[in-house]
Amino acid sequence: MPQPTRWVTETKPGHSRWYVERFRTMAAQGVDLVGEARLIDAMVPRGARILDAGCGPGRHAAYLDALGHTVVGVDADPVLIAAAAEDHPGPRWLVADLSELDLAAAGEAPFDAILLAGNVMVFLAPDTEAAVLRRLAAHLAPEGFVAVGFHTDRELAVADFDAAVAESELRLEHRFATWDLRAWHEHADFAVSILRHR
Repeated sequence: MPQPTRWVTETKPGHSRWYVERFRTMAAQGVDLVGEARLIDAMVPRGARILDAGCGPGRHAAYLDALGHTVVGVDADPVLIAAAAEDHPGPRWLVADLSELDLAAAGEAPFDAILLAGNVMVFLAPDTEAAVLRRLAAHLAPEGFVAVGFHTDRELAVADFDAAVAESELRLEHRFATWDLRAWHEHADFAVSILRHR
């Protein structure tokens, strides 16, 4: 059985429901919530297979699905997956821990792109980063990529992330300071890393 994620151990009771309502409110206000997904769409062919890993309430997966991609959203939090399924019919929604992910067993083919938006890596269970990256690599098509973004001032330092990448079957291809591809620098408070198979 997987150990509890930081999403569970380091947030207050009711946090998941608050998170769902926060993003529903922002969506109703017309806030741009899919910048990460726009980048993914620009990097893949039409009709690509995309995994939204740590999808939360589903905004990125829903956007990509509406563009004609085949999208699977996975999150360990059943409250978030229930909200995604309620608000965004279309993608396939699954409750699963990323450190034990095995979508091939559920009949899923490899993915052209895997997105970890927000702070998915930061909220993993401690010391599971390399295991998660290995499981994601196992779901990636030969020419596919993984796009990972997280705040660098949280639980996970960039150096520790890079060490986890080195323990996986992936390699760093590009790094940016934002999802709109501003140049990376060592003082950036956010890192967006594009990973591919070695």
